[in-house]
Amino acid sequence: MNKTAGIKDIRAVDAKFEAQKIAFGPLVFHAARALIDFGILRAVSDAGAQGLSCKEIAEKSGISLYGVSLLAEMALGMKVFLRAEPSDSEDQDEHFILGKTGFFLLEDDMTRVNMNFVYDICYQGASFLPESIKTGEPLGLSVFGKQHKTIYEALSSLPEQSKKSWFEFDHFYSDIAFPCALPIVFDRKPKNLVDVGGNTAKWAISCCSFNTDVKITIVDLPGQTALAEKNAQAAGFSDRICVYPCDILDENTEFPKGADAVWMSQFLDCFSLSDITLILKKIRRAVDRNADIFILEPLLDMQKFEAAAYSLQAASLYFSCMANGKSTFYHFRELKDAVERAGFDLSCAHHNIGSNAYSLLCFKKI
Repeated sequence: MNKTAGIKDIRAVDAKFEAQKIAFGPLVFHAARALIDFGILRAVSDAGAQGLSCKEIAEKSGISLYGVSLLAEMALGMKVFLRAEPSDSEDQDEHFILGKTGFFLLEDDMTRVNMNFVYDICYQGASFLPESIKTGEPLGLSVFGKQHKTIYEALSSLPEQSKKSWFEFDHFYSDIAFPCALPIVFDRKPKNLVDVGGNTAKWAISCCSFNTDVKITIVDLPGQTALAEKNAQAAGFSDRICVYPCDILDENTEFPKGADAVWMSQFLDCFSLSDITLILKKIRRAVDRNADIFILEPLLDMQKFEAAAYSLQAASLYFSCMANGKSTFYHFRELKDAVERAGFDLSCAHHNIGSNAYSLLCFKKI
């Protein structure tokens, strides 16, 4: 990440413009979704340098000329559309072409995953953010029912579209790092690996595909382990992947013993720093000094690009109002310190893992 970002201020006129983007943010977000969902961005993109007029967009999308005019004008303000060069034809109607911002809205997987996650998971509950910050409770989760204390307990009962968007968001970032992480982990030749927070078994299945000898135990909530078990069986690895359903924070929960490696991928950001230390103390009791503790996380201060750091900063708000009320994406030092307080030492750190700049930290029991 650019270390000077957030240090130098911008010109007042630009700052005022940024403030207006924030003020109208919710309306602009829905306008962008409408441009995508109505097929308007695709139609303008397909038209190339010639572009389309509002009348042509209305004909192609089936949206009224009034509606198209509203969205096109906002698209100009968002730099999603640009004005096409005037032509010499008799058609004097203004034409629009796709800008670079529009291209990323239309074609970029990271943007698509983030938008769907915000819309299907966060949008309604976001209005509870101030109270969630005050109380330390994920009050926005009530939009999905009031019977759950965290979103992780609620996952199996979420509406299908919301569930799809949550898992796509969860997997999009960490899964890209798996090909880079696998050789590092298996350089230590683990035979018995415990995957804490194994979710849908994607990492476990990747491990079994990468190494023919390893056996994996997935530790997670019962709803997640049931899905993981199903996916492991479908992948043909039910003989090497088993599950250990539990509430990790329950004081009576103990981790499986005998592992020579413990893996946690985008898992510890789901907990407060004090809970992270508690979890690692439980892991410490279950492993010997030779075990490797691998932690794969996106760290706020280890990002290469401002867009990635901004995404983590914004997604951290989700933890407050929707997930659990008390966690976030962390900086390297604070996560390292929380783990070491449990009786571990950092043995090595690999940063910039995968295209999404994850960090793979390895700890050893003291």
